[in-house]
Amino acid sequence: MMTKRERIQAALAGQPVDRVPVGFWRHWPGDDQNPDSLAAVSLAYQRKYDLDFIKLPVSSTYCVEDYGIAHAYRGSIVGDREYLSRVINSPGDWAKIVPLDVRRGTYGWHLESLQKIAKEKDPATPLIVTMFHPIAMAAYLAGDELFLAHLREYPETIMSALHSLAETSAKFAAACIEAGADGIFLSARFASFELLSRDEYDQFGRPSDLMVLDAASGGWFNVLHLHGQHPMFKETAGYPVHAVNWHDRTSGIDLQTAARLSSKAVMGGVEQMHLLQDGSPQAVADQAKEAIRSMNSRRLILTTGCTYPISVPEVNLLAMRRAVEPGID
Repeated sequence: MMTKRERIQAALAGQPVDRVPVGFWRHWPGDDQNPDSLAAVSLAYQRKYDLDFIKLPVSSTYCVEDYGIAHAYRGSIVGDREYLSRVINSPGDWAKIVPLDVRRGTYGWHLESLQKIAKEKDPATPLIVTMFHPIAMAAYLAGDELFLAHLREYPETIMSALHSLAETSAKFAAACIEAGADGIFLSARFASFELLSRDEYDQFGRPSDLMVLDAASGGWFNVLHLHGQHPMFKETAGYPVHAVNWHDRTSGIDLQTAARLSSKAVMGGVEQMHLLQDGSPQAVADQAKEAIRSMNSRRLILTTGCTYPISVPEVNLLAMRRAVEPGID
């Protein structure tokens, strides 16, 4: 039997596996605001389902909290925290965005939590850290609408701020690898035609993405997450990552299509917002097994397309986990 590390590494390389590796993730509102609690829920969750990797379940707010935003959990179905105030209200406010010391503040305690997990987990269980690409961080600071307006009206100002955010993110990515992470999970929300044109993304998104990924190059399990229904899949196919995760069941780019467009391993197979939430255990298992068959058990890590709702029934999570076991129908 393969270890979890061996299984993931084989899947990334397109080699045979004893079974398809599996993972899924959710937010933990409240627990994601404390280093000890975040470490505890991360470890307990992986052990409970015997998942093949740990993905540090951070809130999106962590990457910009040290710039001064205010936030709270207000009942989001997926466990997201709500932004109560922003840092950017006028074009001149972007001058406040400078590189941060990632060993201090919110970044610092996330590194503390990561080190705790790395020390206490099974050494053969890979650990990856969720990061949000710099252009999304800028949007968190201003709100999407104002950010996009400023991007188009004051491009030089935005570029300067993006460079500072990328510098902070790059330092944090490198620190995570040093602290024991096997890679980063870079959520690239703005690599989507729903938000930007290809030219806009090439100008404002790609350079900072690559700066962060270069800093994480010491990891062997770096993942790109594409968000939304119209992701820039082909446009990011050359990114230096080992796997790609996206909304494969709803975006129109299925697993097989993705495997033709990219040499990377694919992470997906189960739709999380409707099927995993409201479907029967049998329907969840059927979709998972169909995904495995479609890829002939190669270059696939069975996952959801994104974070699943915190109200997903336990029985459906168990059905997804058991679907990868050989001989289970």
